This record gives sequence, structure tokens and C-alpha cells, in this order.
Amino acid sequence: MIYLVRHGEAAASWGSHPDPGLSDTGRDQADTVAKTLMSERIAYAITSPMARCQETASFLAKSSGLALQVEPAVTEIPTPSEVTDRVPWLRTLMSGQWNEAPDLVQDWRRNLIDTLTSLPNETVVFTHFVAVNAVVGSIEGTDNVTVFRPNYCSVTKLDNTSGAFRLIERGQSLETKVL
Repeated sequence: MIYLVRHGEAAASWGSHPDPGLSDTGRDQADTVAKTLMSERIAYAITSPMARCQETASFLAKSSGLALQVEPAVTEIPTPSEVTDRVPWLRTLMSGQWNEAPDLVQDWRRNLIDTLTSLPNETVVFTHFVAVNAVVGSIEGTDNVTVFRPNYCSVTKLDNTSGAFRLIERGQSLETKVL
């Protein structure tokens, strides 16, 4: 089983901080998901280099003794250099199709999926909203960028025993907007 965990609630929005840590609520969410994951068979923990993911993952690391491996391939979706305001660009991207995305973004998606496919079972990956969607959409064979709205610290479960991902369970959905 591969567990994709969306990070906890950030302390700041994208418009006000490029790499925020967790809010108080986000730390509570991270503590709760760490307790939930302790009941699973997890041997490896991978995290995005972004502060909110590393902070979310640290709760599991403290509880379990697992070492965290920072993996750049599971980071937040990159922003093309010509984009001056990430928020409207990301809103447009998230409502569109992957085939409409810039090459930089399509390369990020391919690298993300290739990296996750190479992970051993019993791995938890602390990552981001769009990354979880990229993987789930690929499994479901859709070109939509957003296929569901994973809540903060939701756990999406994938099976990789056959050499190809199979979606076992989507994480809990978020009812409010991300941006």
C-alpha cells in the first residue's frame, strides 16, 4: 500500500507566503493523521521539501521513529517563470485539463507519477493537493487536473503490488475551496 497524505492546513495562503508552515489547526490535523497512520503497516516515509509537508510528516516521524526522506519529485506543482501571479494561474490550471498545461507542469506530473510508481509498498508520502489529484486522475484515466478535493491530512490509499497503481480509497474530500 502507498499512502498519499495531503499536508495539514497552512499558516498562510499562497498569496501571502511562498512556503508557509502549519497553522495551529494544521498541527492538530498532522497529529491526528499520525495517530491514524500508526495503525497501518508503514516502513518508509517520504515528504515534499515544502515546509507544510515536512511539518505534517514530522508528527508521524516522532510517533513512529521512521526517518523522513525529502523527495523533490513530490513537491508542489511548479509555476512557469513567465507567471507573475500564481493564484489566478493555478485556479485556471486546476479547472482545466493536463494536456493544456505547460510542458514544465506536464514534466512535473510525469516525474511525480514515475517516482511514486518506483516506491516500495508500505510507504507514506506527504504531498500536496494537485499532486494527489495528478496521481488519482492518472489512475482513473482522466485528463482533468482536479478530480476530487482532498482535505487537509486526508489519506488516499493506492495498491502497487501488480506494478501499476490501483486506487483503493480516496482521501476525505474538502468542502471548502483551496484558493
